[in-house]
Amino acid sequence: MKFVDTILKKLFPGNGETYTHKENFSQADGEAVEIQDWMASEEGRSIFEMIYKNYHLQKTGEEITPEMHVFRSPYANGIAILYDLPLKTKTFSQLFFAFGQRIVDLGYERVSLDRTIQERDPGVNITEKQYLKPKATFKADQTDQLFGNVAIEKVSVNHQPQMIKILVTVYSDRLYTKARSFDAFIEAIFNPQ
Repeated sequence: MKFVDTILKKLFPGNGETYTHKENFSQADGEAVEIQDWMASEEGRSIFEMIYKNYHLQKTGEEITPEMHVFRSPYANGIAILYDLPLKTKTFSQLFFAFGQRIVDLGYERVSLDRTIQERDPGVNITEKQYLKPKATFKADQTDQLFGNVAIEKVSVNHQPQMIKILVTVYSDRLYTKARSFDAFIEAIFNPQ
């Protein structure tokens, strides 16, 4: 048996190592329109309303479904929405892109959309990430940072959705205006005008 194990290790080295592949990807034009339609649909509106309500309930300490976490610090704030009913796999993906669209509508530009695939011993982790920055203003003394930089991540393990995380980080540089509050950010993405 030891002989067979030795041959297998030579044929398939690195057992237990993590293999990582990172790629940029883009939404097809049709997919962007589908997300817009979903956001305007009854299902899309009710999902956004549920998450907005859960955000406020979580702040008061109530247990909610789907579970949500709120992160707060002086320079970075965010939320994490864990995958659970009534969310479905397709709804979770739509929500990931819908958050990105809502933030673009606030005056941001999507500077990257990428996917990282990690193959580990217990399975495959896939992280899709959107990175959004406020549109630069070159004519003013300071650039309006709006709420700060925004990163949205959708994490799946073994092709099962796990969470969507939205993280807002602010600039502390004098070249940028003071960031608007995280509470104002939440209001803007869940109650767009």
